[in-house]
Amino acid sequence: QVQLVESGGGLVQPGGSLRLSCAASGFTFNNYVMSWYRQPPGKEREFVGFITNVAGSTRYADSVKGRFTISRDNAKNTMYLQMNNLKPEDTAVYYCSTTRYGVTYWGPGTQVTASS
Repeated sequence: QVQLVESGGGLVQPGGSLRLSCAASGFTFNNYVMSWYRQPPGKEREFVGFITNVAGSTRYADSVKGRFTISRDNAKNTMYLQMNNLKPEDTAVYYCSTTRYGVTYWGPGTQVTASS
């Protein structure tokens, strides 16, 4: 079955960096677009960005453009989210996601807290 597992979250000071990973299994990873979402405390889940499967093209939410970078290693079935210059408003649970045959799958999430 499809499994997505995020890792790499933690507490970081504003201006710092973190790299999240999303390990995928149960499907042919390099056939699918992969996405990152986040859910800030008390708010709804929101789109962060995605990466396409073949060309590795990326798109980002305006709020993270220029600070976050999504990449993928198809040989390792893993997607990454490099987050630089983190701000307090980036504090959220971060989720990876993919949609396969009309069904959207989510990982359990990893907490990122940007605070001094």
